[in-house]
Amino acid sequence: MSARTGRSDAASSAPVAETKPGREPLTLPEVSGGCCDDGCTVPAAAPGSASRLAFARPVLTLFAVVVGLVLLVVVAGEWLGLFETLTDQVPYPIGLAVVLIGGFPIFAGVARAAWRRKVTSHTLMTVGVAAALIVGEWPVAAVVVLFMHTASYAERFTTERARKAVRELAALAPATARIEREGTEVEVAIEQVRPNDVVVVRPGEQIPVDGVVIAGRATVDQAAITGEPMPVEAGPGATVYAASFAALGSLRVRTSAAGEHSTFGKVVTLVEQAETSRAPVQRIADRFSAYYLPVVLAVAALTFILSRDVLATAAVLVVACSCSFAMATPVAVLASVGAAARGGLLIKGGRYLEALAKADVLLIDKTGTLTLGRPRITDVLPLGGGTEADLLALAATAERYSEHPLAEAVRAAAHERGAVLGEPADFAALPGRGVRATVQGRTVAVGGLRLVAEAADHPQVRALAEAGKTLLLVTADDHLLGVLAAADTLRPEIPAALAELRGLGLTRVELLTGDHTPTAAAVADQLGIAFQADLLPEDKIAIVRRYQAAGHRVVMVGDGVNDAPALAQADVGIAMGAAGSDIAIEAAHIALMREDWMLVPQAVRLARRTARVIRLNIGFTAGYNALGLSLAAFGLLPMMLAAAAQSLPDLGILANSARLLRDPARPR
Repeated sequence: MSARTGRSDAASSAPVAETKPGREPLTLPEVSGGCCDDGCTVPAAAPGSASRLAFARPVLTLFAVVVGLVLLVVVAGEWLGLFETLTDQVPYPIGLAVVLIGGFPIFAGVARAAWRRKVTSHTLMTVGVAAALIVGEWPVAAVVVLFMHTASYAERFTTERARKAVRELAALAPATARIEREGTEVEVAIEQVRPNDVVVVRPGEQIPVDGVVIAGRATVDQAAITGEPMPVEAGPGATVYAASFAALGSLRVRTSAAGEHSTFGKVVTLVEQAETSRAPVQRIADRFSAYYLPVVLAVAALTFILSRDVLATAAVLVVACSCSFAMATPVAVLASVGAAARGGLLIKGGRYLEALAKADVLLIDKTGTLTLGRPRITDVLPLGGGTEADLLALAATAERYSEHPLAEAVRAAAHERGAVLGEPADFAALPGRGVRATVQGRTVAVGGLRLVAEAADHPQVRALAEAGKTLLLVTADDHLLGVLAAADTLRPEIPAALAELRGLGLTRVELLTGDHTPTAAAVADQLGIAFQADLLPEDKIAIVRRYQAAGHRVVMVGDGVNDAPALAQADVGIAMGAAGSDIAIEAAHIALMREDWMLVPQAVRLARRTARVIRLNIGFTAGYNALGLSLAAFGLLPMMLAAAAQSLPDLGILANSARLLRDPARPR
């Protein structure tokens, strides 16, 4: 026997637990939960270790392949003279064709960047390729092209497919609606629904439009849009949203917006716009190249003017524009992403590591992100002379077969206290009120303040409501026996994680939630952070954009569909991967594959370590090349020796980047 119960506002306070539509498990091996004997849900074991290994293994394998490729080029090509042999044995036109065909996509990208007056790291290396071809050393040019392709592939290997988030969001949108036409119900495509059409929604169906209820009553789960964690009671005059779900009742809704014009349609549009309009991250290597290339060209020009030696001039360009610059960033990123995956962080690209290293603002969703996303009974207040244990056992027995999240919380609290549940009879759901059942010959009801309206005047009850808690009144034969208070609870590691993040320089921390102000204030006050409440998805993304317009680097942490636009817009979006919706994980740039907030400061530390390694890689290469430039400018460095001399920066980059493979959780 089972029923999905309806609840009202339960205490005219904000609801506190979240069940988000679309929250499907990640594509991981299934780990099942179960139920205890008293009907309380036993949480499933957290997934993620298999996923972490599945992600880390190919990344670390690619890192090993890159290391092997570099060593092959250094040993066979430079030390054993393979390049010189190829130059002598292979006709130049063939070598030239290999370089031009193989490097065409990169050269085209460099040309497009030049047209936009931008200099990238590939611009720098393309100059080196051109110089090597001019003097006939096509194997040197081919190696530089090979390493540029390797670097590009390594970067693409760890980046996300942004359009997947938009496709999955669109899949959640209602495709049809049942509307009233001339006294009959007709099912039509959502595109054919017009404002003021009356839409009929049956129990358990998805609401296809935004609108106002004109008849009927149902419990509606609209967490995907508003972020309100608990289902709300919708009756005549209530506003409902497309992509929310109606249960225990039917509705007739007068349409105000449908399709792409609905609130959910706007979420899809916002994610798409965020992916296309977000300012690109200027990479460390690109910034360096913009300053370095003019210096190199000036030295090469000066060399030619003073020596009139084309070979010496080409040697300057080959030394200065070596393939080491191509490898400085991606090798470090591969090592960092692979190590992070082993520790529970899925990072979708080096650009996000570089952005995270500079972040100074942290914006956080509440339900399911700061909190566990499920209610817990925090207070048991007997008012009818019984004990706390008796009150809890009676309520849990009445709620034994209810599927409502608050019913689960009541059963879990009873189980924790060792209460023995009885068998309820005549179970019934009371729409907008709660549940009713016969327990030990008495009619027991559990529900919101509508059961006994005068209970709101009780000082202790009022104090619980003002604290933002959801109240459940328990009555027997219409006499009030007591009150249970439920609240969503903070993740235990949150205070320590936020303290560590502040120490890392993210001094501006703000809570963004679709929940109501009293509940948001209760959570924010515990953590000493600012908050904004009653936010829709477009409000969250607007806040992110305001911070970015003021010059801040923004990190957004969230877990639900309503967080997806802000996650995509932020400089770095971090999703609660183990418990979050697939949409949030796809829209974000980093996913936490364990429900452990300490991974967030760990990610910041890793990002800063990675940025330092990249800078050291580039700095070492530049310093080494400066010495080579001096020798080449005076004709003291022959072409093949100039190419061979590049092996040391390559090996140095590998050794320096390999340091990132160590435990990413250890502060450096």
